[in-house]
Amino acid sequence: MKRVVVTGIGVVSPVGTGVDSFWDGLIQGKNGIRRITAFDATGYNSQVAGEVPDFDPLKYMDRKESRRLVRFIQFAIAASKMALDDAGFSINEQNAGNVGILIGSGIGGIGFFEQQVRNLYEKGPDKVSPFSVPWMITNMAAGMVAIVTGAKGPNSCVTTACATGTHSIGDAFKIVQRGDADAMLAGGSEASITPMGVASFCAAKALSTRNDNPEKASRPFDKERDGFVMGEGSGIVLLETLEHARKRNAKIYAEVTGYGMSGDAYHITAPAPGGEGAARAIERALKDSKIKPEDIQYINAHGTSTVLNDKFETMAIKRVFGDNARKVAVSSTKSMVGHLLGAAGAVEFAAITLAVQRNIIPPTINYEIPDPDCDLDYTPNKARKLDVTHALSNSFGFGGHNATLIVKKFKA
Repeated sequence: MKRVVVTGIGVVSPVGTGVDSFWDGLIQGKNGIRRITAFDATGYNSQVAGEVPDFDPLKYMDRKESRRLVRFIQFAIAASKMALDDAGFSINEQNAGNVGILIGSGIGGIGFFEQQVRNLYEKGPDKVSPFSVPWMITNMAAGMVAIVTGAKGPNSCVTTACATGTHSIGDAFKIVQRGDADAMLAGGSEASITPMGVASFCAAKALSTRNDNPEKASRPFDKERDGFVMGEGSGIVLLETLEHARKRNAKIYAEVTGYGMSGDAYHITAPAPGGEGAARAIERALKDSKIKPEDIQYINAHGTSTVLNDKFETMAIKRVFGDNARKVAVSSTKSMVGHLLGAAGAVEFAAITLAVQRNIIPPTINYEIPDPDCDLDYTPNKARKLDVTHALSNSFGFGGHNATLIVKKFKA
């Protein structure tokens, strides 16, 4: 099995676009949650979200393409180009067949679909766009990134709700590890802050209703948490075999060593009691990495700011880590960017990769009132310098999908 390393990172997020802007936002505890501006949210139970500010697609594509493509695909193309530029990697006729794409989305082009439904009922079927299916389906981010970059290797899409980004990178890691590609662009993209997107989660009573104080709405593990905050954006990384990266003298952020996944087989939205499904995913990632729980210094938690998720994830960590659970640094970057749904795990993988490389733990902001059910070290409110050799990221999705990734500091 081949060693797999991260050589490029691209991020579009509510706290910064580009790897350095994103990272600076995290370690400064920047808050990307505001009142919704994408549409008039008057009358919605939740009126706050983590929107990407001032995103200019013309920096990444021409005007015709920017007008044609929907937002989640624009994000994916932008983050993919950033990852390639960051890695100093070019896809050409010689290597295209060995470079693949695995980019997922939880909801895809929901905004465009909403618009076409309005056209259907208000203007008739002849006014429905011929692009309705291509721009709605979740796999088209991977398809368009391949078209734009010329990558002709393995190409696929994962859709596992909030675990999508982590599954995408994990599956891509295995493709590279077994030698089916020299390199993979992998991650997730989401743009679901739309009337139907927000209304649907409002109806499920999953969102924070702290509309009078948006910046305090996302508060993972805090006793006063009342639901998650929707976010948007994209996280894409370039994974390569170590051999391939060395041949081109690439910079290396970190090495990917472990991937675990499991299913709750319990409920369509609620996590399994006690976090037992999440614990199995963590255990499998540790086994895949061939390390022990005490080897982990940092966990980027799924940490959604919902009552059950935060409680059961805490229980899952205790179940796996035992006495070491209170010694490991935990944080939820969703406190700053919100919950990016299908892109969440990918953006959080970028965070653990940078934490390992730069030896800094991003904080959990808005952690003010401890919850007896959530009693670990959540790195409250301020970033912390810490020598990190191994870091772990969790993602858990509706339907009982659980996924965990582990990276370690690269050593030649």
